[in-house]
Amino acid sequence: MIVPGSTSQALAAELASVLDDRLAPVEYERFPDGELLASVPGIETDRATVVASTVSSDAHVELLQLQDALREAGVEEITTVIPYMGYARQDRAFVPGQPISARAAARALSAGTDRVLTVDPHEEAILEFFDAPAESVTAADRLAEPLPDLTDPVFLSPDSGAVGLAETVRDAHGAGETDYFEKTRRSGSEVEIAPSDVDVAGRDVVVVDDIIATGSTMSEAITVLRNRAPERVFVTCVHPMLADNARTKLARAGVDAVYGTDTIERVESRVSAAPAVAGALR
Repeated sequence: MIVPGSTSQALAAELASVLDDRLAPVEYERFPDGELLASVPGIETDRATVVASTVSSDAHVELLQLQDALREAGVEEITTVIPYMGYARQDRAFVPGQPISARAAARALSAGTDRVLTVDPHEEAILEFFDAPAESVTAADRLAEPLPDLTDPVFLSPDSGAVGLAETVRDAHGAGETDYFEKTRRSGSEVEIAPSDVDVAGRDVVVVDDIIATGSTMSEAITVLRNRAPERVFVTCVHPMLADNARTKLARAGVDAVYGTDTIERVESRVSAAPAVAGALR
């Protein structure tokens, strides 16, 4: 049985369809004092898969409640799918006195589950923070599907470390070059961002990232690209957080379209991560 968190209802429904599984009736409430209550009334099953992106602190609490509700109902085997894991980028104490938030969240979520599955985490190392067996799958190849016909395409990643994502989308598309943005410090306050090598003039460019949060770095990169006269610029990401005015920043920079998956459910979620998750659950 598939148990959806409130943040992942569309993905959970698609996953249930792909797996030909039942979708649990879940109720979400908020009390006048702000506290949450997520419940699964009348559930009768030995195995359940909770699907919930922890896009906020409330979503973390809700997921813990769903796990506990399933245990209370006598479910023997619980798999927790976290399509997007919040706090995952705080994977170390960057200055003394800071918590390792990814570790704290992982330990809490481990207590109520037998297995954890997540999608394209920012750092694979966070899987080691879970006390339960944890693994990741990639949905990056799905990002090629909504792309239009491309002219001599270039697939760019935001840095050399993420070029594998660009290669995955390129391979799924079937043709094109890959490259990455290189940062060159010109002074104490001036940093130049540019593709490291490939010429983009007159070509379609697809920028590939795991997550777009505020859109500031991405929009800066797109502005640089526009100065190099590409034909069109598309932005793709697995996790379209697009917080605050991120979408406006990208539009002002000259992006032709933004495509993401439904690990975070947004208007830009043009493809589902369900097939990738289903492959790991079968």
